[in-house]
Amino acid sequence: MREISFDTETTGLNPRGGDRLVEIGGVELINHIATGNSYHVYINPQRDMPEEAFRVHGLSAEFLSDKPLFEHVADEFLEFVGDATLVIHNAAFDMGFINMELERAGRRTISNSQVLDTLDLARRKHPSGPNSLDALCSRYGIDNSKRIKHGALLDAEILAEVYLELIGGRQTALGLITEEEETSSGSATFEPGELGTFHARQRPTPLQRLLQDSELEAHKAFIEGMGDSYIWSKYNG
Repeated sequence: MREISFDTETTGLNPRGGDRLVEIGGVELINHIATGNSYHVYINPQRDMPEEAFRVHGLSAEFLSDKPLFEHVADEFLEFVGDATLVIHNAAFDMGFINMELERAGRRTISNSQVLDTLDLARRKHPSGPNSLDALCSRYGIDNSKRIKHGALLDAEILAEVYLELIGGRQTALGLITEEEETSSGSATFEPGELGTFHARQRPTPLQRLLQDSELEAHKAFIEGMGDSYIWSKYNG
């Protein structure tokens, strides 16, 4: 399953009122694991940068003046997205700008069916809130100390971690350790994007056997009557 944790920066809040896209960031996830593949681009909005927007992301009109127009990167953007699900926090905002720019460039727009809104997930999981990206980082102990100003790629990377927490994705690594990460206590860490040879974590105290000796003997007699019983007998006892 391919997903892209995704974020944008803009000149303002209204894509139909003259505001434009200025930055796109995306991080690829395969089966909820970051692959290291990402997409990032700054875009020339062909307009001024309002002071309120500059305070949010720090991207000036001067800095963006030599960056490509969206129409010049639209095809590579769509190729990167492909048929992946876009994972976005407050998706209506970002998709409003993306689809506005795609329409202006004469390209196909992206359907809502291809979008997963983590704000909706967060509101269902934590109905009392708050559910901003910063609040969720605090809730889940995710380091966002580098997020002094908003940046599309950095926010996409942080969102990927938040998303895994929201869906319980990190729990799939419990009980699994790599040879390099194994410690004398048997504990381990597992980060998205890190692959290795995994082993089931050993219980410090074996579970008490529930079967009686008579039951084990009856089972042994049964499987011996099945002929070649190697596969079964290795689990006996």
